[in-house]
Amino acid sequence: MNNATAPTALTNDGDSPALAAAVLYTCPMHPQVRQSAAGSCPLCGMALEALMPSPLEADNPELADFRRRFWCTLPLSMGVFVLAMFGTMLFPAGIAHQSLIELGLSTPVVLWAGWPFFVRCIASIRHRSPNMWTLIGAGVTAAYGYSLVATFAPGWFPMAFAMDGGRVGVYYEAAAVIISLTLLGQLLELRARAHTSAAIKSLMGLAPKMARRVRADGSEEDVLLTAVQVGDTLRVRPGEKVPVDGKVVEGDSAVDESMLTGEPMPVNKRPGDQVTGATLNTSGALLMHAEKIGARTMLAQIVQMVALAQRSRAPMQRLADVVAGYFVMIVLAIALLTLLVWGLAGPQPGWVFGFANAVAVLIIACPCALGLATPMSIMAATGRAASEGMLFRDAAAIEALCKVSTLIVDKTGTLTAGKPAFERVIAAPGFSEQAVLQMAASIDQGSEHPLARAIVAEAHQRGLALEQPDRFESASGIGVRAVLGGKRIALGNTALMDGEQIDWHGLGRQAEALRGGGASVMLLACDGRLAGLLAVSDPLKDSTMEAIASLREAGITVIMATGDGVTTARAVAAQLGIAEFYGEVTPQDKLALVERLQQEGKVVAMAGDGINDAPALARADVGIAMGTGTDVAINSAHLTLVSGDLRAIARARQLSIATVRNMRQNLGFAFMYNMLGIPLAAGVLYPWTGQLLSPMIAALAMSLSSVSVISNALRLRGKAAPAARSA
Repeated sequence: MNNATAPTALTNDGDSPALAAAVLYTCPMHPQVRQSAAGSCPLCGMALEALMPSPLEADNPELADFRRRFWCTLPLSMGVFVLAMFGTMLFPAGIAHQSLIELGLSTPVVLWAGWPFFVRCIASIRHRSPNMWTLIGAGVTAAYGYSLVATFAPGWFPMAFAMDGGRVGVYYEAAAVIISLTLLGQLLELRARAHTSAAIKSLMGLAPKMARRVRADGSEEDVLLTAVQVGDTLRVRPGEKVPVDGKVVEGDSAVDESMLTGEPMPVNKRPGDQVTGATLNTSGALLMHAEKIGARTMLAQIVQMVALAQRSRAPMQRLADVVAGYFVMIVLAIALLTLLVWGLAGPQPGWVFGFANAVAVLIIACPCALGLATPMSIMAATGRAASEGMLFRDAAAIEALCKVSTLIVDKTGTLTAGKPAFERVIAAPGFSEQAVLQMAASIDQGSEHPLARAIVAEAHQRGLALEQPDRFESASGIGVRAVLGGKRIALGNTALMDGEQIDWHGLGRQAEALRGGGASVMLLACDGRLAGLLAVSDPLKDSTMEAIASLREAGITVIMATGDGVTTARAVAAQLGIAEFYGEVTPQDKLALVERLQQEGKVVAMAGDGINDAPALARADVGIAMGTGTDVAINSAHLTLVSGDLRAIARARQLSIATVRNMRQNLGFAFMYNMLGIPLAAGVLYPWTGQLLSPMIAALAMSLSSVSVISNALRLRGKAAPAARSA
């Protein structure tokens, strides 16, 4: 992407993630459009969005405005609709007053609630970029203007336009209902697109606001993150977030990097190790030198990637915009042709007939059934999906999911539970498993490390009594030593055993086998002898095996990409029968994998639960987040599985197939209505039948069209998962 379209995520290097001084808004469909205030695109009418939202930004002002217009005028639209449909029953003796009542109800809807749409319509004409706003504006204007003339000058119309009681038919209800439906559609679109900025705001909120800087004389001070400079020495105390990217110069601690790697195991950091901003220091104090600040930090780069990925749009959307433009021009051309043919060659009064029929063409072409076709299917499908724990972000996600051919899955929290669990204890000759677990849990009971917590939890579950250790000592990054009941205990990895001159090779084969299965292995020594080993692992979810099998049956290629080691990735992939897998991948690697597969012509879905998955989730054709994961992942994704159960992906895909089929059927109904209705409204049958399309017949046709679309869409609500599979 060139510099003209790339969002400026951050201010200069000295600044923390924040919005630049001037907020710029752009159009998702036309990135060349830039303006300093929110509004609509002059080319396509789509609501503009901020290049980079502020973490303190309030509710979208356009969303709030449309919400107010919609709810304030919805009762009026409902009232005029009911009056138009059942007016003869409500006013059997005073039908002449019905048009005035409809005028009073519809005027606030058209002139106040619909004002933003008229502005967009005028903009589309001024910029010579016809779109659906052109048709909506022209149709509503025609319906309302025609009805005004029919109300105050009914004598201008031929007797053929008179209804029972001599009243000329009006279209106030069409004008009001079109405005309300359009407002509803805009509310749904704006709310869905708000998730884009929510993901970026969540990312920005991860960075700490303050840092503790160590002066040259050794004194310390708390400063704003914006005051940190490259080369500053910073202290990071236990429980604090690392302020910026840098290198440890003093101290020893475990740092939780799950926000980057997705892995729940904290990483031990010693002098010389790199640390990343916004990661959490869990145990000891660290002294670090700042190396990357502001826009150069890893967090800032992730913010940039999410923003760029979310702003990308599928080519199909551009094609739909072009098709809509042609549709508008065709309808306007037909209306103009109708006016000219009737005015020049029709029976007298030809121009009156021509004007009325041209207005009828615009009215009947207004997207009532066409406007309901997709939203009704989407609303029914999303309601059905929500009842099964599947939350779609927008209609595009439902439409794209049925086309997915490749699914990339993260490991931790997606395939696995995301929480370390005790797996196994193996005792060496001369020791029991119970004794090994009891000694390990006793010296680990004061630790906050997830592996230690898993061991202690297992000991409590087995009802073992734990002892208080003496002379506890942490062996930098390799384990711990302590005296327990007069015995010298060492618990850690092979490096610790070698340092203690413990021969651990007797259990070497079992340890390697456990590591090959993705487990973390700790060796325990007692008084200079190997006592046993303990394994802690992140187990697969109970549903994972079945989910992978169902996806294969659906013809979807599953690829695993994880930040975990290659050995563990290979073991998990082999267990699940996944042929293609990648280990030790970064957020950039996952994003690059998605883009490479897309360039190969594949429709890609990405399933993950961590912050490190956010860029790939946003860039994928369909991003799928686990509801048990981070807010950033959920806000970046197009589909959220509330329970985190991968089996729901197959169910969601089948619902997507059924929904797309339903939308096509609805669009078929709507277009068939237009294909029949527009010629009838133009009066093509008049030479043979002498009849014009009366308002009552037009109203009935519009109602039947809407009923057919709504009824067909509601079938999705009762479509259970097995039925969806056969759809």
